[in-house]
Amino acid sequence: MTDLCLRHHKEASVGEHLAKAIHLQAQACADLGAPFSAAILRHAVADVEAGGIVAGLLTPWNGVAVADLVRDAVALRLLAALHYLVLDGRAPALAAQYPSKGHNPDRAWAAAQAALAASADAVAAMLTHEPQTNEVRRSACMLGGFLTIGQETGLPLRCFELGASAGLNSLWDRFRYDIGGATWGDPLSPVVLPCRWDGHAPSLAAALTVIERYACDRRPVDLRRPDDAVRLLSYCWAEQHERMERLRAAIALAQASPVDVDACQAAQWVAGAVPRDGTATVVFHSIVWQYIPAAEQAAILATMHAHAATATAHAPFHWLRMELSEAAGQFELRLWDWQSRGDRRLAVVHPHGEWARWC
Repeated sequence: MTDLCLRHHKEASVGEHLAKAIHLQAQACADLGAPFSAAILRHAVADVEAGGIVAGLLTPWNGVAVADLVRDAVALRLLAALHYLVLDGRAPALAAQYPSKGHNPDRAWAAAQAALAASADAVAAMLTHEPQTNEVRRSACMLGGFLTIGQETGLPLRCFELGASAGLNSLWDRFRYDIGGATWGDPLSPVVLPCRWDGHAPSLAAALTVIERYACDRRPVDLRRPDDAVRLLSYCWAEQHERMERLRAAIALAQASPVDVDACQAAQWVAGAVPRDGTATVVFHSIVWQYIPAAEQAAILATMHAHAATATAHAPFHWLRMELSEAAGQFELRLWDWQSRGDRRLAVVHPHGEWARWC
C-alpha cells in the first residue's frame, strides 16, 4: 500500500471513530426524549464522514478510540457549542430553527454549518470544556442516598461535592421533591423535582439537616458571570423545555444563595473531607467520575480510604455517587461506608433523574 493510500486509510479510520461516537450519542438522545438533538447529531455524523467543518473542529480528537470519545463526551460538547451560539445571540438564523421557534433540524443544520464557520473560535473554546450539565433532577435520586445515610446514622450531614460545576446540586436540600405524590424538602422552593421511585425506597418521613456544604470543580462555573450562566444552560438539550426551566430556576436560586465552588483538582481537595465528631461526612458526585483521569481517581480513593480509617460511629464517613456502571450498562446510585468498606448499589437510576428503581 502506498504512503498516500495509507494516509487516506488512516484518515478514514479517524473519521469512522468520530462518526461512530457521535452516532452513539445521537441514539442516546433519541432514547432519552431529545429527537431534535438526535437529528442534529446525525447531520454531524454525515459532516464528519464527508470531511466537513465538524471534522475540522474535532481535529484534537483524531486517533482517539470510540470508547474514549464517548467517555470524553465529544458529541455533547459539539451539541452544547451549537446551543451556546443560539442562547448567546450569536447565531440568529440558527436560533430561528431551534425548538423554541422553528424546530426544524434539517434547516437548523444548514444554519449550523454557517454558524460554526462564523464563530469557529467560540466553538473551539466550548469544545475544550467537558459537559457541565448540573442536571438538578439527579438530586431526586441522590436524595434517597442522603436519606439512607441520615436514617442509618441519625446525624446531621457535612456534604462535599466533587465535580460540582456551578454547585447547583450542592443545594439539594433546598429543592422541593415530588416523589409519586409524596413530597420532601422546602415547600416554597422555586425548584420542583418530580421523580418516580419504585422498589424498596427509603422513607421520606425523615428530616435531614445539612450543617456544612463544600464543593469543588476543576473549572467551576461562576454564575455571577452572565456568559458562564449561558454556557451552563447550553449543556441542556434545547427541546427539553421542562429541564431548561428547572435549570433556570436552580440558577436563580444559586445566584440568590450561592455555594462557593473551589477551583481545585478533586484528589487534592478531598483531603479536607476529614470525619468530624457529631456529623456524618459525605463525599458525593453525579455523572462526573468518567471525566476524572484514572491516576486522579486512584488518589481520590486512597484519600477516602484514609478518611474511613479514622471514622467512628460518632464521626462516620460515606461516599455517595450516581454514575454510569460500564460493566452493567446502566446508571447506578451507590453508597460506600466507613464501617464495612463495602459498596452498596442503592438503586438503578435514570441519567437525568426521572426515576429510580431501589434495590
